[in-house]
Amino acid sequence: MRNVVLAGALVIAAAALSACGGGSGSPTTGSSSPSQNTPPSTSPIDDEPSNIGTEVDAPNPVPPTPPLLPTQPVSVDGSLGITSYYPLFAAGTPTTEQIQYREADGTLVTLMGMRPTERHARERGEGWTEADQGPGRYLTFASAYFQNRTYGIEIRDHVPAGKQLIEMVLIVNDGTFDGTTFSLFRNSNDEGVRDYGWSLNTGFNNPKLGGKPVCMAGSRDCKIEFDSYWDVPKGQPHRALKMGDVIELAPAQRLERYGDGMHAGEPVSDSLKGRAVVDGAGSRYYSFEQLYVVGQGLVPWYGVAPRLNSAPLPDATLLGGLTSLSYNYSEEPMRVFQQMSNNIGIVNSKRFVQGRRLFHTSFLDGRHSEHPNDNPVFAAHVNQLGPRYNQERCIACHTLNGRSAFPGIGARLDSMAVLTAATASTGANPLPDATYGLNVQQRSRDAGAPDFSVSVQSYETTQYTLPDGEKVELQKPVYAFKGPVPAKFSVRQAAQIVGMGLIEAIDEATILALADPTDRDGDGVRGVPNWVSNPESAKVHLGRYGWKAAKATLRQQIGDALLKDMGVTSPVFPSRDCQRLDPGCHDVSGGTAISESELQRVSDYLSLLAVPAQRSLRSGFPADTRVSPEHDVNPDQINRGIALFAQAKCVACHTPQIQTGSKHPFAELRNQTVRPYSNFLLHDMGPGLSDTLAEGKAAASMWRTAPLWGLGSLKYVQGSEQNARYLHDGRARTLKEAILWHGGEATASRGKFEAMTKEERESVIAFLSSL
Repeated sequence: MRNVVLAGALVIAAAALSACGGGSGSPTTGSSSPSQNTPPSTSPIDDEPSNIGTEVDAPNPVPPTPPLLPTQPVSVDGSLGITSYYPLFAAGTPTTEQIQYREADGTLVTLMGMRPTERHARERGEGWTEADQGPGRYLTFASAYFQNRTYGIEIRDHVPAGKQLIEMVLIVNDGTFDGTTFSLFRNSNDEGVRDYGWSLNTGFNNPKLGGKPVCMAGSRDCKIEFDSYWDVPKGQPHRALKMGDVIELAPAQRLERYGDGMHAGEPVSDSLKGRAVVDGAGSRYYSFEQLYVVGQGLVPWYGVAPRLNSAPLPDATLLGGLTSLSYNYSEEPMRVFQQMSNNIGIVNSKRFVQGRRLFHTSFLDGRHSEHPNDNPVFAAHVNQLGPRYNQERCIACHTLNGRSAFPGIGARLDSMAVLTAATASTGANPLPDATYGLNVQQRSRDAGAPDFSVSVQSYETTQYTLPDGEKVELQKPVYAFKGPVPAKFSVRQAAQIVGMGLIEAIDEATILALADPTDRDGDGVRGVPNWVSNPESAKVHLGRYGWKAAKATLRQQIGDALLKDMGVTSPVFPSRDCQRLDPGCHDVSGGTAISESELQRVSDYLSLLAVPAQRSLRSGFPADTRVSPEHDVNPDQINRGIALFAQAKCVACHTPQIQTGSKHPFAELRNQTVRPYSNFLLHDMGPGLSDTLAEGKAAASMWRTAPLWGLGSLKYVQGSEQNARYLHDGRARTLKEAILWHGGEATASRGKFEAMTKEERESVIAFLSSL
């Protein structure tokens, strides 16, 4: 154990972005009278303590999540396969926390959650004109990010109330901050500004503590205010604030720390100097750079001329509505599936990071997948891995929150799921395989246990020739089992996990309105809902998750994965016997490996992940700057692809736009116009994509329409274009192959794609790659 002293109560530090060298402890800045303070255009990369961690595990309790209101059964037409179901959420469901509201006089109050980051939003790991030397560190997660380091800012916008005033109140989730700074108004008028640089740099100082920059949880004493617009040409006076003004916000928090700030002059060892008093980890961080629109609130942004200046992204690009992740200019496209919703609340940012910790924790040794030697061991989850399992942590199957790593021929498929069933099993009456149960758990903690590895033995290949003569090779995997070959099985790759909360927030009636089980319009496309029995309550819900929509809730999806992939119990499946459908597996006493509150945290994390905005716009890189590959797009080609995608009737299943409801517990997810390109219904995709296992109403050839959001980021998240695989079993190496595998109800649309010119097909692929 390191020699770390804990002083006082647990302290939480927040994620923030400062103007490097600007404002820590400076006086509260008011109106337009102070002189503008433009920071230098570059900053030293090592101006904060190294990313050291701690062995001190200091969890911070989260306020209880309000209980869900009971729902009543809703009757539906029998053609939908059932006569009634239970909605997930009732009208009047309370929100977990507010994220925005208006006061009686029109003042707009927005609550902005923050987490720690390591650098600025436009720092790419090298100068803008230099060759690529690696990614930046804006989207990373520093050690101990999950404890004591989230916070928020309450933005009190009085401009809609007819006043010239905006207040920013620092809200610390836990403990004490000391020296938190705030930068506002990106100085786009300064030609030297690139990586960062703001017009207004200030600090959050506490008038109750003699103006010291010390801010504590439970207090609203630290705030700044301004009454004019600062991003003006040098030498010109500030102007009045007006509705629609855009203001970039870049906070940078500091925790109470040894040898500095509140503890300056105190004796301290070199090993502790600069470390956070609460847990011995890092004490200074940046945070997300957000864009605030006066009178409206926070919006996802992208960079425009000059110098990637911040501008609101058009609504059409916001695949996840206001949860969408802004364009990323730190060259970290591999990390875009891991970020918080853009509109996340203050306490919800804390729920998010705590759930993320569990998602990255090994249930064998309790170590975090990132900074394993710095982050404290999660002692409560040591040695909870089941006797048989596939992986020891959730993130191991979802590469950087993306898809399974697809191995080569002969390699074990232990980041994929191999579902199994007995000969007599049906969708309505599932029966476990005698050897494996409901899935093959390919690894064992007992070195003498039988080897149940599953691998790709070979591929059956088919040469497909398009009408214009282009040839495409399609491949179908042939599997090898070290154990007995199950009578029925289905191999599934793990899917990317962004947008899962938004899917849960869509009202059932919205999805069911897209169903057409009897093909009333005669277009050959049906769309059938799957119906799922809740494993905890036995109530019937609409299926939403998984390749066959066989899971109704995030809670069920998480519990199912914990049990089947890791042998870890939870309140959803409290016994490992549930993996074999033991009828008494829910009738157990005592605790489970994952507690109720921890299960809620993982659900919170998955719910609040941002969906990356569509990369369909050119960014305003300076002429002498290398354009990052993920932003080197052709908007005209993408727009042409959108039109062709619709003309081919692909939108009959891949519904472009849908509205979430007003009942989800997270305010962030309510009433969002989202663009998942899915109707979340089952469609018969023909014999080419059929396997042998049915689930509920989903026959072996039926699959849920997969959401397409995030599709274009897969090649970055998975490590390369060659590592990105498509369709349920990952057989398709390219998007073109994936389209050509479509059969059944999608046959006509596939034919329209085949009949396109090569240039038109490339436009469709360019569109899909922008999502």
